[in-house]
Amino acid sequence: MGSRELNATATPTIPENPNRLPQQLRTASYCALAVVFVAVYFGSLFSPALLDDADSTHAEAAREMFVSGDYVTLHVNGVRYLEKAPLPYWLVAMCYHVFGVNEFAARLPMALSVMLLGVLAVIWAGRAFGERAGIYAGVFVYTSAGVFLFTRVFIPDVLLSLLIAASLYFFLTALETPANAWRWYAGYACMALGVLTKGLIALAFPAGAAFLYIAITGEWHRWREFRIVPGTALFLLIAAPWHILAGLRNTGGQGGHGFFWFYFVNEHFLRFIGKRYPRDYNKLPWALYWSLHLVWLFPWSFYLPAAVRTAIDARRAGEHAASRPSDFAGRTRLLCWLLAGLVLVFFAISTNQEYYTFPAYFPLLMLLADGLAQSEVRDCDTGVRSGWLRISAGTLALIGVGASATLLTLLWQSRHLPFEPDIGTVLAKHNMATDTLSTSHMLDLSYASFAALRLPAALAAAALMVFPALSFVLRIRRLHYAATWALAAGMALFLVAAHIALGRFGPYLSSKDLAREIAARAGPNDRVMIYGDQAFGSSLLFYLQRPIDLVEGRTTSMWFGSTFPDAPKIYLSAADLQRDWEGTGRIFLFVPPHLKAKVDALLPNKFVVAEISGKYVYSNRP
Repeated sequence: MGSRELNATATPTIPENPNRLPQQLRTASYCALAVVFVAVYFGSLFSPALLDDADSTHAEAAREMFVSGDYVTLHVNGVRYLEKAPLPYWLVAMCYHVFGVNEFAARLPMALSVMLLGVLAVIWAGRAFGERAGIYAGVFVYTSAGVFLFTRVFIPDVLLSLLIAASLYFFLTALETPANAWRWYAGYACMALGVLTKGLIALAFPAGAAFLYIAITGEWHRWREFRIVPGTALFLLIAAPWHILAGLRNTGGQGGHGFFWFYFVNEHFLRFIGKRYPRDYNKLPWALYWSLHLVWLFPWSFYLPAAVRTAIDARRAGEHAASRPSDFAGRTRLLCWLLAGLVLVFFAISTNQEYYTFPAYFPLLMLLADGLAQSEVRDCDTGVRSGWLRISAGTLALIGVGASATLLTLLWQSRHLPFEPDIGTVLAKHNMATDTLSTSHMLDLSYASFAALRLPAALAAAALMVFPALSFVLRIRRLHYAATWALAAGMALFLVAAHIALGRFGPYLSSKDLAREIAARAGPNDRVMIYGDQAFGSSLLFYLQRPIDLVEGRTTSMWFGSTFPDAPKIYLSAADLQRDWEGTGRIFLFVPPHLKAKVDALLPNKFVVAEISGKYVYSNRP
């Protein structure tokens, strides 16, 4: 393949445009990229059921928007839900109009966001680093563990990441091609849409990264090209109307506070300093916070040495923070390091959950794709073996063998255990009331649960055993392109196995089956209740599509909306429940596992309607 020759004895340089792929291989690569996306993300549009907590709560907010026609104020269970920006819910409501109210429609916008994030990675990395790096960046997006894990629920972070990355791409290409003024306006529009997706961080991150970039590169002298006045006008034209309308329509909450205080002060400033009320977010220990990114970007995070080597070589070639990058590749590297660093440091200081740093994944994966592609080209063109490529591949092979051996051992030892249709009965239990980490359910895996996970565990074991080892062998033989794709294929199979496993957890993580039991018995005048926080059984709202009373549930996301005078009368005390339980009307009460003992003591006379994964539905009538 043709690329400029590298002098192994001279100062290291970076090929500006690594090997263009032959047409047949290029076509096959893009087809393979599409197959990976479809295999990993398309099937997950239909299953499993929407999960309790954020997943179904957000889908329900979009459903109530769709039903009511109110596209300004979000509602959940008829209560104002003011902490979220509206764009993700607008998109899902549009999908409800087209496809009906179902899981597919609720998940489609976020799946399309993943697809577009991969497309942007291909375009940007391909333009900056060459075709090989572009293809790698796309496949890294589609096969990274964190991108998959944090798009299993309806949260807006992948859409936020897409809009932040797109705004910076337009910023950088506008500097590259000053005549194309439309790129500036596209960047301002993407930032505005980002603000409508997840608040002011969508302005802070791209604006902060761009500010640091122009401060380092000395591009201030071009400030007239930035279209600051018309760009700001466009930004406000897109972002401001919803905020103004939401503020005007939502006044008179707790202590006279309305939308503006709750959304900007409580949900932005107080959340950042850890004073947000009510407190339902944790802060990861710093060592865990930083090290977990090896997991979220797995397996490509193990090629970080290649990205660091590329950064060092770029520094030696003059592309470093103390000088002006000489080409689009150097400018892209600098901007990616700045964005990733800004996001990671910001959330290291702030309160955080695992997925908050999602906007850093894209620039880090771009840098990893660049580093891997450059290292592969260097290894082939110079004849000098790249030790780090083989060390990284060998480490991944060892991790794969170890993880596969563990899975196979657990499967072998559980071979005589009966298959349990309800996996929730054989899982360990933790306190859902106090554990607010989004990935805490991983702690519930028990020895007996592997009897219910035989197929996905076997697929995962095969993927981890075979493909990293195959990739390592191909690296040894300098078949680097094949080695990278072998690892990507193995990771895609692993993620398919993870999706199958998630389906097995459906009854434990969702209350859809209990909603079906209630729907089969409840009449229009019967009442449905949840004991405790609505999040424990929020999927009941989506699947029953009816108001649900909350007993001792004026908490977390349901608190502020409940303080408005027009809030529905759905909040009950334990005494209210006891009174109504003895009345003439029929009641169906959802009880989460950790509150069962309390409810049993409170209601001695009851009938069990259904029980799944430790979650009960009681009734006061047979």
